[in-house]
Parts: sequence; structure tokens; C-alpha cells
Amino acid sequence: MTRYTNMSGDELFQIQDAQFKRAMARAWKIPFYQRLWGEKGIEAGDISGLRDIAKLPAFSKTELMDSVERFPPLGDYHGLDSYEKGDRPPMVVHTTSGTTGRPQPLLFGPKSREIQNLLLGRTYTFQGIGDGDRVHSVYGHGLINGGHYVRESVLHFTRALFLSAGTGVETRSLQQVQIMRDFGVTAVVGFADYIKKLAEVAHESGILPGRDIPVRIISGHLGRESRDALSASWGDCEVFDWYGVGDTGCIAAEGPDHDGLYVMEDAQYVEIGDTETDAPLADGENGNIIVTCLYKDDIYPCIRFNTKDVSAVKLGTSQMNLGFKRIEGFLGRSDNMIKLRGINIYPQGLAPVLEQNNAYAGEFLCVAERASDGS
Repeated sequence: MTRYTNMSGDELFQIQDAQFKRAMARAWKIPFYQRLWGEKGIEAGDISGLRDIAKLPAFSKTELMDSVERFPPLGDYHGLDSYEKGDRPPMVVHTTSGTTGRPQPLLFGPKSREIQNLLLGRTYTFQGIGDGDRVHSVYGHGLINGGHYVRESVLHFTRALFLSAGTGVETRSLQQVQIMRDFGVTAVVGFADYIKKLAEVAHESGILPGRDIPVRIISGHLGRESRDALSASWGDCEVFDWYGVGDTGCIAAEGPDHDGLYVMEDAQYVEIGDTETDAPLADGENGNIIVTCLYKDDIYPCIRFNTKDVSAVKLGTSQMNLGFKRIEGFLGRSDNMIKLRGINIYPQGLAPVLEQNNAYAGEFLCVAERASDGS
């Protein structure tokens, strides 16, 4: 990351533009993009470089799943057939969790897989995880990508010891906290809600986080969880947020200044788009995160993928003088957003408020009622 301290915007753009052109050259050979762009009347000569990226339509999981349905089981967005038979790279296949329906294949070539690992490994070292740490992971395994690539990232790039515990299915929660105590775990990685649950299990079993388990860092996905509550549950350790999705890997990560999430702009090009039109929004305005993976020029180029996750570019400058812009982190999902009296409401944002009430049991139903006069 030190390479990008005080780097000018022009220097960074040159790095991005060169990668974008390579990714576009690969994408034009792939039926998925030929169809997506051709339907909008776009030809290869229309896109000379990154400055023209807004001319390209964004796509989302909807288009990917349509591709899978048309061309099962992998869809036609991977581009493996664009290589000559003897030149085809090996392909890593994972899937999404499938919690909202049929799992989506996630596909990686050797280069894109290792750069994805590198980005997350860089995130962990940026946040202070390194040689001598014992990292406890609560990411899932099986076909889903999360646990596998987190393991690869830690082992390839941090020199830390890695404990692949899982979500509570592979290794029971009580057994996990006992292992954490026995190994002297110093860092926990995963989703905030389950990490918080592990602290509760530890207390119930007489194991005191911070004393019996010397955790100093939690790195995961906070969403709308309370950072202070999570830190307190693990003995007031330092908590870091980072953001990414299965298709892209790590997009942005919090640094030691805890002042927004730094976009990995040497590998990811992030736009914030209007939730209805995808039109670019001004810095500070909430909209969909639309990401282009500049490094994915082997298998499944990812160009203007609309995550439907909401964030905003953070205003102002950071104390670290990194040449990367920052985003606010995950603020909600646009596909379950509602407008209430002209205000965008994200149900996830209500959970931190409800958690302040001791009667809250972890689940809630949002109901908007209107009086007869429409108020």
C-alpha cells in the first residue's frame, strides 16, 4: 500500500486504464458481453479506454443467472471457449451461497484467483495481521468461495497461523471457543453476527474473551452491526471492516485510521450509481456499488457489475495520504429499499437501533402504516 502514498490521480489512472484495456480485450471475445453490449448497439471501437466506461451498461446477478439458465451449468460469461484448446487455463469453480435461490457459479482463472487472494492478504496486513498471529476463521466452506479464498489469502500473504473453524456447522461453537483458548487466537475473521455469538458462547462456558482468548483484532463485515458492542464483547479489541462480493473479491477495506474503507483502486474500479438508472452520482450521495475488476482478464471478466449494495464515496481527505478513494461501507441493499415519505429506508439499518432494547431477540418485521389522510 505504501506505493500509493501521495500518488497522483493521473498516475493511478494510467495503471487502471492499462488494465481495463486488457480486460476489455478479453471480454469482447465472450458471448455474454457480446450479447450485453450488442443489445445496446455498442461496438469495440466505441470504448477507447476507461474514460468511456459509463457508455457500457451495468449488469447484475439477474443477467448472470439468466446466462446460467440459458447455458447450464456455468453460463456463458466465463470465456473459457475463447481460448484455443491447448491454451485454456485451469479454472477454479465455486458458487454463491444460494440463500436467495439457485447458487451462481463463481469462476476464476489462475491469475485472477491469486490476485483476489493478494488483495485480501494485503487487507489483512494493512489492518495489522501478520507473522505470529493466530487467525480464527468463521467463514463457510463447501462449494461457496468465502472460506477457501480467505484461507488462501492468509496462508499465502500474512505468515499467520490459520484455523479454519467454519460457521458453527463444521465445528460447534463451544468447541470453537475452546480451540481459540487453547491456540491463543489473536485475530478473528468473518461475519460480525457470528463472531458476536462466539463471544456469548465463550462467556457462558466460563471462557473470558480478552483474558483467556487474547484476541486483539477482528476483521470482517460489520454491515449495520455496532462496532463498539462487537469490540466490547471480545475484550475491547480493535475492529476492522472490509467489503467485497463473491464475483469481485475484496473491493475496499478499512485501514488503521478507521476513516472509511479504502477502495483497492489499483485492481478495482468503483462507481456509485443511481439505484434506478445506474447513472453516476456525486461523491457523498448514496447509490449502488458498481465495480469493474481491472485484474480479471483471464476467466470471467467482471465489467460494471452492479452489486445492488448501497454505499457512498466518503468526502474529504484521509490522514494516511493514500491515493485511493474511500467509501462509507455497506449501507444496505437497494433491492429491498423502500421509500417512506420520500426518504430511502433500508431495513438493515434498523437492527442497531433495536439492539439497544433488551427485549430485542434478533428478528424484526417492518410494517409501514398510513392514516386515512395519507400521512
